[in-house]
Amino acid sequence: MTRLATRLASLSADRLRAMRRGVEKESLRVTPNNGLALTPHPQALGSALTHPHITTDFSESQLELITGVHADALACERELTEIHQFVYRAIGDEMLWVASMPCGLPPDENIPIGSYGSSNVARAKSVYRMGLGHRYGRRMQTISGIHYNWSLPGLSNDEYFGLIRNFRRQSFLLLLLFGASPAVCKTFVEGRPHELQPLGEGGSLYLPHATSLRMGRLGYQSDAQAALAVSFNSLASYAYSLHGALTRPHPPYERIGIRSLGGDYNQLATSLLQIENEFYGTIRPKRVIHAGERPLHALRERGVEYIEVRLMDLDPFEPAGINADTMRFLDIFLLHCLLSHSPPDSPKEGVSISQNQQRTAVRGREPGLSLESQEGDVPLLGWAEQLLHECGPIAEAAAHATGDERYLHALERATTGLQQMDTLPSARVLDALQRDFDSSFVRFGRAQSAAARTQLLSRPYDAALQARFEALARESIDSQLAIEAADSMPFEQYRQEYLAPERLGR
Repeated sequence: MTRLATRLASLSADRLRAMRRGVEKESLRVTPNNGLALTPHPQALGSALTHPHITTDFSESQLELITGVHADALACERELTEIHQFVYRAIGDEMLWVASMPCGLPPDENIPIGSYGSSNVARAKSVYRMGLGHRYGRRMQTISGIHYNWSLPGLSNDEYFGLIRNFRRQSFLLLLLFGASPAVCKTFVEGRPHELQPLGEGGSLYLPHATSLRMGRLGYQSDAQAALAVSFNSLASYAYSLHGALTRPHPPYERIGIRSLGGDYNQLATSLLQIENEFYGTIRPKRVIHAGERPLHALRERGVEYIEVRLMDLDPFEPAGINADTMRFLDIFLLHCLLSHSPPDSPKEGVSISQNQQRTAVRGREPGLSLESQEGDVPLLGWAEQLLHECGPIAEAAAHATGDERYLHALERATTGLQQMDTLPSARVLDALQRDFDSSFVRFGRAQSAAARTQLLSRPYDAALQARFEALARESIDSQLAIEAADSMPFEQYRQEYLAPERLGR
């Protein structure tokens, strides 16, 4: 038996049934005329600081919808749908932009940064976002995606990090199968060098074989972080890598300064990373933190609790951005990453992984494309087919353990995608743009967003669900007011104490 088969055989049905997942989904609020909604976070949605399911990401215009933890993929999709249904009933004639790449954007300085109130923790969140704007530009921060949080009980830190190493090696497969951002509005790259091609006369730019421009160099990337050689060989090596990035001054960011000459805050810190969340990994080890605790401290003290997959595009053909079938494939893929042999990584391999990500993001559907593996250059399609073949027994085991045959269907759909690449989301986006929308990315996004809105509002939605979300909104506002009333520390003192190196743990 292979190592993968041996480890799969040792994984009991009870443990497979104990897999857990949750989703965080980002979306821009847009106006009926396709522009970014510049209005504040709607009060009917509650407090972005304290609401458990509805907050904002970088921008005041960028909602983040958060499910609970679920034992079943369909239940996770159902909750995400219900949150959307409540949001749509609260935002009037605005819509949620269904694409990862943004709508037509205003000038950078007019993109509103998230606001969370007057408490110290709220001000820190806004200052952090101000820093992101200074470092990377606000347009980059408006890119939206899906974060998939996943856990399996009984895993050690070493097992989670073995999963992470294999995920980074093999995640090109997810970009190929689920990437859905092959085109952008030209306003997104205005004033920036790029290699995109015009798509007709509709004001769109694209690459013909791209899968996920969001995950390419024009997307959610950082040249500064590219030099950060994070080791995923153990929790200790990972923590050591981030500790330095969180504590050592970075000269370009020192030049920005903590505060402007007028006294306004430019950023939280001058280190390469202001806080842990600034690390732009495709996957991250995570731990639920205590109030005021640093995430790195939580990991060091109590270990990895779950992993966060961060490279999934919004699917513009799905009203909620992701469906249960995709979640089931992610379960299978993550189990494959866990159970397969996972040798230590190295800085050299990290360069290859980055190159493979870039190559797949911008050329993934190109016939004959090769990637770098530990055995040398290999055809992308051959490697992808091998991975799906190895996932077969895992899908069967998951289907048997959970009684859900749809795990097999999820793998079949992925296999069909490799055989018929015109059925992949990235190809479907380009086909729709050219066939139905005069090559206009904005028109496509508008039509798909309107269709998603109509579908979500037409689905069953009872008064009890509305009442529950209204209560959550009121409670979140009360919680924010309580936090503000309890604050007594000057913000600068709060900032310095929160960022003190000793709070990162050892």
